[in-house]
Amino acid sequence: MQLVLLCEDSQHETFARRFLGKAGWSTRRLRIERVPPPRGSGAAFVRDRFPEELSAYRANRHRVAQGLIVLLDGDSRGVDARLKELESACREQGIDARTDDDRVAVFVPTWNIETWLAYLSGTDVDETKKDYPRLDRPRDCQQHVNVLWDMCHRRALRQPAPPSLEAACAEYQGRMPS
Repeated sequence: MQLVLLCEDSQHETFARRFLGKAGWSTRRLRIERVPPPRGSGAAFVRDRFPEELSAYRANRHRVAQGLIVLLDGDSRGVDARLKELESACREQGIDARTDDDRVAVFVPTWNIETWLAYLSGTDVDETKKDYPRLDRPRDCQQHVNVLWDMCHRRALRQPAPPSLEAACAEYQGRMPS
């Protein structure tokens, strides 16, 4: 059985891969779909690719697919607007929008995943600001993932938590039980 990760970039991939591994998912069977070089808009890539991946998940969920994980930055739009964009992309391609029966989780850090990384390093963050530092290497997120996993395991984020991370935790718990 396979889990599919649809994401914008290598930082998203590394973060998700490490979290899923800690959660007990086999990352050997993880199929990654992310923006190919030369790099364009990561959010546009995810939005455009989502209906195809959702359709493939539904066609194979009983034989091949365990679930679909989607990770895209909220930028200035936020979680709800990004979810609506994905629904709209499905409508445009004649695909039914994601339902509660679909094991399809969408995670939207606002502005970007660096906001979550700053929070997980102990900083109080403001999701209206986009200037949180990038990591030198994507793999440097391991300590951040460990902190998140500990918080998820306790089912309690340190307060004040970014609303987009609270939404992501609820999304994971509701759609991707290990």
